[in-house]
Amino acid sequence: MKRFTFLALALTLTGLFSTMIHAAEDSRVYELRIYTCNEGKLDALLTRFRDHTCKLFEKHGMGNVGYWVPVDEENGSKTTLIYVLEHKSREAAKASFKAFGADPEWQAAAKASEANGKILAKAPESIFMTPTEYSPPLTVAKGDKPRVFELRTYTTPEGKLNDLHARFSNHTMKLFSKHGMSHLAYWVPTDANKGAGTKLIYILSHASKEAGIASFTAFRADPDWIKAKGESEKNGPLTIQPQAEGVKSVYMKATDFSPIQ
Repeated sequence: MKRFTFLALALTLTGLFSTMIHAAEDSRVYELRIYTCNEGKLDALLTRFRDHTCKLFEKHGMGNVGYWVPVDEENGSKTTLIYVLEHKSREAAKASFKAFGADPEWQAAAKASEANGKILAKAPESIFMTPTEYSPPLTVAKGDKPRVFELRTYTTPEGKLNDLHARFSNHTMKLFSKHGMSHLAYWVPTDANKGAGTKLIYILSHASKEAGIASFTAFRADPDWIKAKGESEKNGPLTIQPQAEGVKSVYMKATDFSPIQ
């Protein structure tokens, strides 16, 4: 009898521990941050991140996920840094940045890096996000081969985001894989003023920008995609129109200090 009691207790504790782990994972949030530099200052910003900022983020409880620079000049290849952080919670993010900003090492690094002029042209853009139900587990690692990344942002009409999620989970992701695209993560913003309820933000990887363009050309011509798109849009498009406004794409290359490459 005691053996069965012990076994039942062990199973209960195991289940409780598993629930606690999942609860902790569910509270995690991701933060997409976009920095726009003054002309000629991107290298100074990258040096500051490489030598100081990333280490200080980790020191204050923030997880470095990936750091990228756009490939194309029209998207900011000479002025823009795009990166993603992981936080234990929204409250933890606030506390981490407060401690980071007060850190004497950060203050000294910031001052030294701007001895020849201010680096940022404007305040950083910050979007807090949570993973969608269909997002794969985020793997923070270097790829086996060189690759580029593509940040894509979809904006839906009011009330259409769940339909877009259904199309992605039931059709789009499988077709992306079919046509040689790799999934990094899929997120939705948490704040209404940043697109909660109307935006899907995700990152793909490709062998190259040219490979990404070729993959999307094949994807759009696929009869399975044409059918899925048609059926999902019987009551109207799932992204705002014109499409250039509803679907934004930025091809990016990882920095040398990015955990994801």
